[in-house]
Amino acid sequence: MTQQTHAPQSIELLPATIEDRTALSNLYQLYIHDFTDFVERELGDDGRFSYDPLPLYWTESNRFPFLVRVERKLAGFALVKKGSDFSGNTEVWDMADFFVVRGVRCRGVGYLIAEQIWRRFPGAWEVRVMTTNAPAMGFWARAVCRFTTQDTKPMAVTKGEETRYLFNFESKGESSETSMK
Repeated sequence: MTQQTHAPQSIELLPATIEDRTALSNLYQLYIHDFTDFVERELGDDGRFSYDPLPLYWTESNRFPFLVRVERKLAGFALVKKGSDFSGNTEVWDMADFFVVRGVRCRGVGYLIAEQIWRRFPGAWEVRVMTTNAPAMGFWARAVCRFTTQDTKPMAVTKGEETRYLFNFESKGESSETSMK
């Protein structure tokens, strides 16, 4: 199977409903699988990775799950929440998890979805990246720079034994104006 390189005609960011939980859970398994390149995760006896924060997205009002469709086909997800468990800042919007399937990567989908989310939720934002995940670091640096139109330098923040790079910036909402924090 060859990967298409043309820009997709249709990219949709759709709020996920409780009826979408199986599709979202399945996509989350692909997401965790990709993460095994950077962090150790073991498969359970059922062939699934055990980490699953998704139930919280149906019970907590500060969490917002989204599905991504490209050309009407399921192509990823984004999980957004108010408040960061990592930095401890309760006022920021947190890009908790973000995933685009390999078949549509490198076609601008991730940038467009991230920008739609940042415009949908105005205010202070935090995007964190594992220090070992160089591809994500490059993507988020470019995405935040493109959105804010400013060079971005993340901060290294350590919580316990984990260190993450944090991008902090401000979204003005539906307008394209933003500012770095």
